[in-house]
Amino acid sequence: MHMLHTMLRVGNLQRAIDFYTQVLGMDLLRTTKRPEQQYDLAFVGYGGGNPGQAEIELTYNYGVERYETGTAFGHIAIGVPDVAGTCAALREKAASLGGAITREPGPVKGGTTMIAFVTDPDGYKIELIERKG
Repeated sequence: MHMLHTMLRVGNLQRAIDFYTQVLGMDLLRTTKRPEQQYDLAFVGYGGGNPGQAEIELTYNYGVERYETGTAFGHIAIGVPDVAGTCAALREKAASLGGAITREPGPVKGGTTMIAFVTDPDGYKIELIERKG
């Protein structure tokens, strides 16, 4: 088995694409328009996506501008070489596109691994985990 993608429903597809590509540095890998079925898709990711890395499928259902994220979904995690530097670099970009740093860089509770959280314009949380090397 191989992890392929995680799907997130978004209220504005272009805004979501801009956030994941401009703020988090992902590539827009492909898009699909399905007007007869009333939805559009955009796949974003790093390093060309599948099969080397899992992707995020951004799904826009026509006419739906907002979703409740619920209490079951936690977050997506992304490894970065420097959490504090990454947050400093993306703070203004995130805010300009409707996102925000929602947990400042610091050690994980009860540990030493440095983490931070950024929230995308639709309210999904992305954990940034410092990974050296």
